[in-house]
Amino acid sequence: MKLVHTFQDMLRQVSEGKQSLRLVAVNPTDEATKETLQKVEDTHLAEVIRIEDHLPERAAEKAVALIRRGDADVLMKGLISTDILLRAILNKVSGLLPEGKVLSHISVAEIPAYHKLLFFTDAAVIPYPTQKQRIEQVRYATDICHRLGIHEPRVALIHCAEHGGRQFPFVDEYPNIIQMSKEGAFGRCIVDGPLDVKSACSLEALEAKGISSPLNGDADVLIMPDIEVGNAFYKSMTLFAQAKTAGILWGTQCPVVVPSRGDSAEAKFNSILFALACL
Repeated sequence: MKLVHTFQDMLRQVSEGKQSLRLVAVNPTDEATKETLQKVEDTHLAEVIRIEDHLPERAAEKAVALIRRGDADVLMKGLISTDILLRAILNKVSGLLPEGKVLSHISVAEIPAYHKLLFFTDAAVIPYPTQKQRIEQVRYATDICHRLGIHEPRVALIHCAEHGGRQFPFVDEYPNIIQMSKEGAFGRCIVDGPLDVKSACSLEALEAKGISSPLNGDADVLIMPDIEVGNAFYKSMTLFAQAKTAGILWGTQCPVVVPSRGDSAEAKFNSILFALACL
């Protein structure tokens, strides 16, 4: 598998794939979603299954049932409340989250000022990750990187400084995650932290601070400390850095595309592309 550096590379990888993929969209009645799904069909990336119902709960249940039966591969949110869709996804009897699994949000950005795709967590789901949730975020992010041809992803555990303190007890748990990575818990990868975003992604910044890190300022993944950092980073990248972004829910039986109301048709398409590439 060729390494994916851009969304165009991702499009090429999915287009060249031999498997027949199916996308089920829940109430895809808004114009941006309609435009996005038409592009998916025009580019022959996947078969699109549209589930529409005046009762959004019923539409969500029908779409989730399709996934459970193996009749669709990716789930996408259309004009429906995220809460309603998540209730169907998280239903303990008929939902899509296997017992013991953690639901998290993984984003990827193509940033003009960075030389490769940058993955990060969690801009939408977990407010303040527990140690168990953070471990799963690392596992999910490395798994996705491996699926996209990044054989040894470099994972940065993000903090505002290179040390913790009583105000930030979660940083004291970072060494345990690093040790797990060395023992092979996440497959082939390099994990280090705490690092700030600049030191994680810039060798010049790393050297200026006199810090030694096996990531060498070349991170593939940023594990954000909480949803506030993840969400602010996501929106800052699109607004100020002209980044192209995509995001999916991971941990479920299939990738779930949950675009925000403010996402453009291009952003929605990129998220679908991201989900399909991860299969």
